[in-house]
Amino acid sequence: MDARALGRHATALALGGATAILLLAACGGSDGAGGGGSGGGSTPPQTRTPALTLKITGTQDFAGSYGSVGQYEQVTGTITGEVDPKDPKNAIIQDLALATVNTNGMVEYTADFVMLKPKDMGKAGGVLRYDAPNRGNILTMPNPGTTPSDSVYFERGYVFLYSAWQGDVPKSNPARLTVTVPVAKNADGTSITGPYRAELVPTTATASMSLPGGVFNGSMVPYAPASLDNTQPGYSLTRRINETDARIAIPASDWKFARCDGANPFPGTADPASICLRGGFDPQYLYELVYVAKDPKVMGVGLAALRDVVSFFRNKAVDSAGMPNPIAGRIQHAIGQGTSQSGNAMKTFLHLGFNQALDGSKVFDGIYAHVAARQTNINTRFAVPGGGGGLRTDHTAFGQTAPRGLDKDYVDDVAGTTGGVMKRCAATSTCPKFFLGLSGTEFWQLQGSPVLTDANGFTDLKQPDNARIYYYAGAQHGGPGGTASINYVPTRNVYPAGTVIHFNDTFRALFLDLEEWVVRDTPPPPSQVPALADGTLVRPAALTVPVMKGLTWPVSGVQTAIPDFQYLGRYNGYSLLDFGPQYRREDESGIASILPPAYLNRDYAILVPQLDASTGIPRAGIRSVEARAPIGTSLEFNYVATPGIVDLSNLTGSFIPFHKTEAARQAAGDSRPSLESLYTNQAGYVAAVTAAANDLVAQRLLLQRDADAIIARAVANPVLP
Repeated sequence: MDARALGRHATALALGGATAILLLAACGGSDGAGGGGSGGGSTPPQTRTPALTLKITGTQDFAGSYGSVGQYEQVTGTITGEVDPKDPKNAIIQDLALATVNTNGMVEYTADFVMLKPKDMGKAGGVLRYDAPNRGNILTMPNPGTTPSDSVYFERGYVFLYSAWQGDVPKSNPARLTVTVPVAKNADGTSITGPYRAELVPTTATASMSLPGGVFNGSMVPYAPASLDNTQPGYSLTRRINETDARIAIPASDWKFARCDGANPFPGTADPASICLRGGFDPQYLYELVYVAKDPKVMGVGLAALRDVVSFFRNKAVDSAGMPNPIAGRIQHAIGQGTSQSGNAMKTFLHLGFNQALDGSKVFDGIYAHVAARQTNINTRFAVPGGGGGLRTDHTAFGQTAPRGLDKDYVDDVAGTTGGVMKRCAATSTCPKFFLGLSGTEFWQLQGSPVLTDANGFTDLKQPDNARIYYYAGAQHGGPGGTASINYVPTRNVYPAGTVIHFNDTFRALFLDLEEWVVRDTPPPPSQVPALADGTLVRPAALTVPVMKGLTWPVSGVQTAIPDFQYLGRYNGYSLLDFGPQYRREDESGIASILPPAYLNRDYAILVPQLDASTGIPRAGIRSVEARAPIGTSLEFNYVATPGIVDLSNLTGSFIPFHKTEAARQAAGDSRPSLESLYTNQAGYVAAVTAAANDLVAQRLLLQRDADAIIARAVANPVLP
């Protein structure tokens, strides 16, 4: 299959007519006059002060004591706030004018939060670090008990804040943080309806599947169908094996909005949040459901809530009712961070202008969007903030259309638009110091290269002075790294899954570099990315891959042969898509009326990091200790092993170890160096690790405490006699 075919979506029209492309803007509800614009215009200036009230529901000690700062405590609670629909700073929020208002004419929200703070705030360091939850989950809470180097944040007196921004996170899970946002209604109080699409990806044979579906979005609260009668116009269920295959329509008589199982067979029990399929769902197929949904949430209120919650904790002494702010007067700087989906959300927050507080000041002085290539769909009608680019899914979903380019004057030659992520903050002088971190997965699977080049992939972009981009060479989207993290299930992935190279230590050092830039104006290390100019960023067809063969990896305690590596050139493309005339692709906002979206026969260039011809490790970017003193090739992609499925493994790389001895390497015909030829013996390996670690410390890309731990692990875990 041609590599670019994974990014093409011409088969979106395969069914033809109203079944495949739904022009349903008139299917009940507003025509788009319910809010969502450029953020300016003739909206009258703000004349009212929105209320914000703090409720603390619990306080408990946090384990450990940290240098001169001492003990920490964890504070949990909620913030209830108001958003003024007449304030120009809120005008971009889709459907805000259709949300119910209180007696003050304000739209209300309630957001959960968790805070870690020094028990003695007199010892706080003045930095508020906000970490955006990922689908309501706190993924990035430092854990010095597991990762001792995380103590560095506490020793510096950080205040950590985790506050909800995503309005469809289920309340049923108390471990997740959610924000309650309003539902948009017609002026007469009736439900707004419109088209909605979900992709159902079964992993095992099952009689029914729950909505909203998707690899990443499946546990969120779904939008209810306007009717359970799936024979009405605008309802369809299709299936296909690979994304680019033609969609095969499933008759309405063979599926229902219902729950069913062996004891309760088709048509099952009516349920607006489940789909029951006659004969069941087959894991060989990707299923696509399109239906008329009702009661869209005004999801963009979550961005306003984030803006106002952080501004309150940063700047206010008391809330609207006189309740004291527990960190009042102790915060001088705020740094926001998001990882993966929540990193995309932080870019959207910035792009849509929310880094301007209601008083005109900056919300965040610095933002770190970590492993975050795209943006998040939070400001459309029937928004899907939890979507993500994964295995056989979401390749044409929301989150794809907003600009990748950072500069305010970025030119998109494919879409014919101008303006990048920082256009609005530049206009209001509220741009933060900005870090973007990219693993290899972001290039192969999440269309990351357009942030580095023009849309057609011919010229390297000049990045804004307030931005740095760091590519973690040879790393995958997540995971701890190290050989212990490698998992080989030959029926699932063609090669051992995971990468020994990782970015965890790098991230820690870079976050402190961002703090230094924000607090002391100390310039951080320069961007480290692959580039067209020096040949380190190339078309996938131009990748140089060494010969890798004759190896084994343990599976259930048995040494299992790894297939000789075969480069297939697969990657996820990035197409220009049409969601309808009321959808503003440059802002990832508005109302989608064409689902699935129409393919416009134009594609963005996708380029990938070039590999070292000898080791197979990328040549550019931040090369961590594991890349500088390698024990094998960490590839940033892997292939699905299931026969008939042509796709990349989901956000997963692969690891192909080096042969230990030169004799074994030569006998296998592997072109890469052996461990013996690289290091001679264990002492040589430890010396290489030590040199690499010391060099990275000197470049401010590794903390000394992490360097010491890496060297100690090399001594304790021999790779050679």
